Amino acid sequence: MPTVPPAATSPRPEGAQAPPEPTVGREALGFLTDTTLCIGCKACEVACKQWNALPLDDFGFKGRSYDHTGDLGATTWRHVAFIERLTDTAAAGGDGVASGAAPRPTVLPPFQSHWLMMSDVCKHCVEAGCLQACPTGAIIRTEFDTVVIQQDICNGCGYCLPACPFGVPALSPTDHKAHKCTLCYDRLRDGLEPACAKACPTDSIQFGRVDALRARARERVAALRARGVVGAYLYGDETVGGTGGIRGLNAMFILTAPSEVYNLPARPELPQRKVLPAFASLAGAALVLGAAVFVALRGPE
Repeated sequence: MPTVPPAATSPRPEGAQAPPEPTVGREALGFLTDTTLCIGCKACEVACKQWNALPLDDFGFKGRSYDHTGDLGATTWRHVAFIERLTDTAAAGGDGVASGAAPRPTVLPPFQSHWLMMSDVCKHCVEAGCLQACPTGAIIRTEFDTVVIQQDICNGCGYCLPACPFGVPALSPTDHKAHKCTLCYDRLRDGLEPACAKACPTDSIQFGRVDALRARARERVAALRARGVVGAYLYGDETVGGTGGIRGLNAMFILTAPSEVYNLPARPELPQRKVLPAFASLAGAALVLGAAVFVALRGPE
């Protein structure tokens, strides 16, 4: 597994100039999650909670899946989704919606049978909507091109929640501040890979430089298609997943079904791109309403 060069810990000589800050994006670090390798063991969830000292979730099956954590949240920074597909249509590469026509499918697709499993996480977007919306500067981009919420600065305003097209940040009911994955920033500073990638037994979660991971993902997609997984594709570049001004994701995914099946938007975009059109629509409506009121008050001549 790739690691990060450790940060220098020796003190600078008196009067020495501080080293320059690394250029953002020069060697961005991130994740590649290959869903065709995920076995749903949830080792990544456990490792994330243990390393980051996250409290226990409200355990209990949700009635719609064998998954018990449900979704990402303030205390769940990695979430393994269990998606069951029951029909022969789904087995042949359909959208995964069970119609009840074939409760026991007879056609088995390559990889994962009738289960789709995906370990979801913060996408650490190249252009992060949460960072742009934060009024206090609590959300920053680190020297590893990751997006981190500084808890000592966050005031719990919640502006980052609707600004994220993936719905990742969440407010904690305990401290009323926003929380999400930090990509184990403290481990990166010490030259270690994130806890979730370290714990993954099948290398479904891969960590490294984003450019290298993207190249590896494209090779993997080509290999999967050659082996019969015709629906395999990369979610997270500027074509799929990193759209609408996001300019790509530093946490990418290899998927085999439409992104909506995994609770990922097909073409996400930054919400702030809709502000100007919405303002123009509001201004137009106000002009029309004003004209109507003027005509009504003026009355017949």
